[in-house]
Parts: sequence; C-alpha cells; structure tokens
Amino acid sequence: MWEPDGAEGHVGKVGVLLEDGTVPGPVYIDAGSGAYVPRFTDWWYYDGVNRRPLADRMRAVCACGWVGEGTYPLDWKRVPDREPHRYDTSGPEGDWQRHTREIAAAAVPLPEDVARLISRIRERLDAIEDTDPLTALRIVGALDAVVETDGPYATRIATRRHTDEEIAAALGATEKALAARLRRYDPRRY
Repeated sequence: MWEPDGAEGHVGKVGVLLEDGTVPGPVYIDAGSGAYVPRFTDWWYYDGVNRRPLADRMRAVCACGWVGEGTYPLDWKRVPDREPHRYDTSGPEGDWQRHTREIAAAAVPLPEDVARLISRIRERLDAIEDTDPLTALRIVGALDAVVETDGPYATRIATRRHTDEEIAAALGATEKALAARLRRYDPRRY
C-alpha cells in the first residue's frame, strides 16, 4: 500500500485485471482449520496457482474508489518467488501519485505564513526529537492544546456551512478520513 502525502485517506495499491479485462474478486485461502477463511486482494495472490485467478495486467487503485486508466503488463516469470514486493510496480504507483497530487492541489491552500510556521515547527522538531525528546513532547503538547481548543469550534462552523463532501474535498481527504478527523476534533458531534 502507498501512503499519501497531503491527500489524507487516499491510500493506494496495485490492482489487477484478468485477461478478459475483468476485476477479480478476493482470493480465499483455506488454512484447513476453523470456520474462518482469510481473504486477500494483494496483487501477487492472482498468480494462477492452486486455481487462483491469473492476473494479466496491473493498475493503480485508491481507497477513495479511484481507478487508474493506465494498465501495465504483469510478467509472472519476472516476479521474484517469495519476494513479490521487489517486482516493478512503478507504473501504477506513478499513476496513483498523480491522482493524490491532483487531490492535494484541489484542496484549500494553507495561508503562506501558516505553511511557513508549520514547516519551521517540523524542522525544529526533527532537529531536537532525538537529542531533547522532552522538549519535543512539550512542543507537541502545545500544538495539541491549539487543536483541542480550536478544533471543535472550526468543526462546528465548517459543518454548519458545508457538506461533508465539500469539507473532504477542501481538506484533500476521503470522507471516511474526514469523519475520523472531525470525530477527533469534536467527539460530541460525532
């Protein structure tokens, strides 16, 4: 899975297509004991072994439901045994990165002075967290206090004026990630 930067909740991964262009369902692997049979959707399970579907192509998919238009051939002879993560998935990953950049670009921009302040705080934390962790925790605590004080108010005002879909787009987040964030800011509301 690929974790986004600036597009909260837009987690990406490699999806697969069968030779006929269909998207296969999950792969179930019976461990032989108990009623629970685990299911998997990682691309390397679609290798055609033990009656599993055989993927022909890969593409990017995102937790938000977005699916990359580009498809890339999947050469199973080049997928390293027991190390499928070493196979080149840069094509789908690049498509997903473009998707998350578009999401982040469509988000409401931070005011420049605030962006600079946040950047300076991050730099300062990076510089001291290993050598002075107590001061780093004190800084993080001060930031938490700001969120604790202003988060509920900002949440109430924003949710009165905008739909969850509008707020999610403005923050560059999925609606699921937005709900978790707003619940953290104002637990009484959610």
